[in-house]
Amino acid sequence: MLKKNAMLIILILVFIFFTIMTNGRMFKPTSFASLINQNAYVYILGCGMLMCMLTGGNIDLSCGAFVCLLGAIGGMMMVIWGWSTGVSLVAMLLVGIIYGCGLGALIAYVRVPPWIATLAGYLAFRGLGTSILSVSITNSISFKDKPDFLNIFSGVLFKTSEGQLNVPCMVVGIVAALLVVLLIFKNRLTRLKKGYEVDTIGMDIVKSVLGAAVILLVMFKLAYAGGIPTVLLWVAAVVLFYAFITSKTTIGRHFYVVGGNIEAARLSGVNTKKIMFIAYLNMAILTAISAMTVVSRYTAANADAGKNFEMDAISACVVGGVSASGGAGSVLGMVIGATLIGVINLGMFQINLDANYQRVVKGFVLLAAVVFDILSKKKQR
Repeated sequence: MLKKNAMLIILILVFIFFTIMTNGRMFKPTSFASLINQNAYVYILGCGMLMCMLTGGNIDLSCGAFVCLLGAIGGMMMVIWGWSTGVSLVAMLLVGIIYGCGLGALIAYVRVPPWIATLAGYLAFRGLGTSILSVSITNSISFKDKPDFLNIFSGVLFKTSEGQLNVPCMVVGIVAALLVVLLIFKNRLTRLKKGYEVDTIGMDIVKSVLGAAVILLVMFKLAYAGGIPTVLLWVAAVVLFYAFITSKTTIGRHFYVVGGNIEAARLSGVNTKKIMFIAYLNMAILTAISAMTVVSRYTAANADAGKNFEMDAISACVVGGVSASGGAGSVLGMVIGATLIGVINLGMFQINLDANYQRVVKGFVLLAAVVFDILSKKKQR
């Protein structure tokens, strides 16, 4: 049990550590809201990176630069050309789909190594995005005159004054907590009917209590922070969708099979090329969604948008237990990894740790996660 939930335990301990070090600032409602707003892109990109890594440890190095390019394109359409928000968002999504199809075809059918194909995008897209943004004297395009766009991705639901209990927010939290409990026990009954192995009833009760408690705590803090950030709805929708895909569908299982042994998967009838194509098409679509949330949060498209985003997504996956060689990992693990990275970032910022040392800490956290994964596999063998 301890080994299976090691990262969750570490997350709790790290959060407690920074709460003490910051004299309780880490536990304030505004810190919870900041954690969600600042790390929304990590959860979204992390889902896409998870699917790529499952296919055999493959990654996408271009997603951060592509965020910059899509932000620039969105700025041109919405602000410079005066297109409507809806048309512009659809156009941004179409650009993501076109890029994903091209990238997926190169990797799956032309057999270009993923890191080479995405490295080309990493080098080209930021330069292209910066070139587009040069139409502005400040090399950025502001979205402050586009409140409809900002409200979609960086607004607040049931908005109230900070420090005032938001009742609708708490109602949503209670409903979500009940749904988690129901889903855990529904899944248990389904597995029992099919004759599958299940956890002890005590373990399921513990998972239900902890899951409900975390949801209620987060929603309680958000209730005093002014309401539910709309970006949280986007993150929840993406995370739940990919949790369902990876655990409940045939195509989700194919990703694990391909990552475990691609040749065995091919011989057993799995279309491995199709899986690789879908992985990178999927990554490009999620990058487009992430670009929308990032541009909305900054209220501007600029040349620095998306910088090191690919590293954050990879770190979230690896720290969350996604195997660097593919075939193992989960969306829940990625969420825990992304939250741990976010807590460390926010905690180090609040204690005013030098930015250079922050990079050192994150580097050691990533290395420790990989070493833990390797040692665990050796022990299992």
